[in-house]
Amino acid sequence: MTKQNLNKPVWGERVHSELAKLDIKSLGRVGVLLGGRSGEREISLMSGRGVLEALLSKGVDAHAFDPGLRSPVELAQEQFDRIFIALHGRYGEDGTIQGLLELLDLPYTGSGVLASALSIDKIATKQIWLSNDLATPLFEVLTEDSDWDSVAKYLGLPLIVKPAHEGSSLGLSKVKSVDELPAAYYLAAGRDKKVIAETCIIGDELTCPIVGQGASAEALPVIKIIPPDANYDFHNKYFSDETQYLCPTGLTDELNLAIQELALDAYRTLGCKTWGRADVMLDQKTGKPFLLEMNTSPGMTSHSLVPMAAKAAGVEYPDLVLWVLSQTLSKTEVDK
Repeated sequence: MTKQNLNKPVWGERVHSELAKLDIKSLGRVGVLLGGRSGEREISLMSGRGVLEALLSKGVDAHAFDPGLRSPVELAQEQFDRIFIALHGRYGEDGTIQGLLELLDLPYTGSGVLASALSIDKIATKQIWLSNDLATPLFEVLTEDSDWDSVAKYLGLPLIVKPAHEGSSLGLSKVKSVDELPAAYYLAAGRDKKVIAETCIIGDELTCPIVGQGASAEALPVIKIIPPDANYDFHNKYFSDETQYLCPTGLTDELNLAIQELALDAYRTLGCKTWGRADVMLDQKTGKPFLLEMNTSPGMTSHSLVPMAAKAAGVEYPDLVLWVLSQTLSKTEVDK
């Protein structure tokens, strides 16, 4: 793999060059999908409003559309030329809305149907990563009939239990004893029919955004996340001012590069396109990074991480939004 130069924001320079040549009118009438039906609706509304404001500030003919309140028939009637997907979680990040948009012949931001569906399924994601020798924590699929003692013995304690198709730490539990496993399972099962348990990696929590596709995809600067009490839950992700974000991370260049390369491999093996974000844990004992999950419709709120990394690469929020949207101009066969 070609190693990136951490000190040269190649993507940032290219973004400014591409946007300088962009004809805003060529984008036409743009729909910003926000809200939706998932457990992350509140965050999606925040992301979508930020995206909409950014596009309007750039002179784009952009309009909000909430598929949680309006029907696919209404979406077709809006006569949009392209779509910016600011939806998170199921019915927005799982391939379903992508499939609908393809049926409507509407170019859209982000990954296609297959990559979206694979990435939101933590079980499928891990299976693909493991088959490509990419480091991810050991895992086991849970059911109400699981042998809790065997699960704890195989994965070790503490361990993490979470829904297989949710994001933003919804339904997630850190389990420190076997006795806590049943409650953690039922909490996750209340949000998803599929529940996963995985080894809890103790160490630094990191994230690495990726932009582009295939061999030309690039990793943006890595961000280190320091939440209060080492608990990066829903509140600390989106609403707490106590969570710290370090970019640069303070890690060595060699380690930052290793994390970027792991994130790039994770992104490519899933077939992701345009943008995404790989969440990573750095084992404090071994110094080895482990992949947790891939986000194909990253948050765009005031606390979101892709805008932070983009800024570190020299691209401000409005330009990031416009660049992501501009990638739909060349999209034809999304999953090929």
